[in-house]
Amino acid sequence: MQRRDFLKSTLAGPAILGQLKGAEAIPKREYRDGVRLSIIGFGGIVVVGLEQAEADRTVARSIDRGINYFDVAPTYGDGEAEIKLGNALKPYRKDVFLASKTTKRDAKGARRELEGSLRQLHTDYFDLYQFHAVSSMEDVEKITGPGGAAELFVKARDEGKARYIGFSAHSAEAAVALMERMELASVLFPVNFVCFGQGNFGPQIIAKAKEKGVARLALKALAYTRVKKGQPRPYKKCWYVPVDQRDKAERALRFTLSQEVTAAIPPGDERLYAMALELAARFRPMSAAEQKTLLAETRGVEPIFRA
Repeated sequence: MQRRDFLKSTLAGPAILGQLKGAEAIPKREYRDGVRLSIIGFGGIVVVGLEQAEADRTVARSIDRGINYFDVAPTYGDGEAEIKLGNALKPYRKDVFLASKTTKRDAKGARRELEGSLRQLHTDYFDLYQFHAVSSMEDVEKITGPGGAAELFVKARDEGKARYIGFSAHSAEAAVALMERMELASVLFPVNFVCFGQGNFGPQIIAKAKEKGVARLALKALAYTRVKKGQPRPYKKCWYVPVDQRDKAERALRFTLSQEVTAAIPPGDERLYAMALELAARFRPMSAAEQKTLLAETRGVEPIFRA
């Protein structure tokens, strides 16, 4: 699919919005094999710190808005996110695309974590299971080597416990290398205007993913820069300084969603997540000129990731 057609397919319309009506609904894009995901994903960190009743309401409201892509990991809140999201999703499991991850690089550890995640999320399979935070070539070697987590992932797919297998990445080099070594369904990685403009991080992952037929899922659309040493974090659930001014956040999110990605997962802070929903409901692709202007504004800003 050409870039222009890819972006055009995200515009709100009856085929995309389904039974939801009005500007409140979140558009969808194709992931693969006819599976369509909301262009905003629900990151499990959102429910960390919430009472279960509020987590239930937050998930229900998200689904009412058209969110069908949920992503979580056992490390989020030391298991709290999986427990609360699992409880909240019980009435909706068959209607959503549920993704989880493991940081274990060996098959035995990955098996243990997979089974634990399945129990906590009250499901017998994941739509997507991912190697979490692939950050170095050492990670790639361990995952793909003898007894590595890749062996478990393939078995899990064969057993029906993982419909698709993928990974999240914090290193461009490692991401490209893992896509070279394995057949993967998708990569989840930072697609961020400051990282593009000042860190040269992102374009090479998109290029390799397109070459390999790997779907692209975005992180950190609303990230701005690192927290300076000695300064407090403005949002407890964000290890970086996010873009929280509405007009700038809209431009940042439009930039990310104007790349060839299926969906973007906003920060785990519930206020930033709610703002991302509002902005995504009226998404329109960002022109090349608008992107150039935004990237020029990043001069002198320290990106959270560099290639």
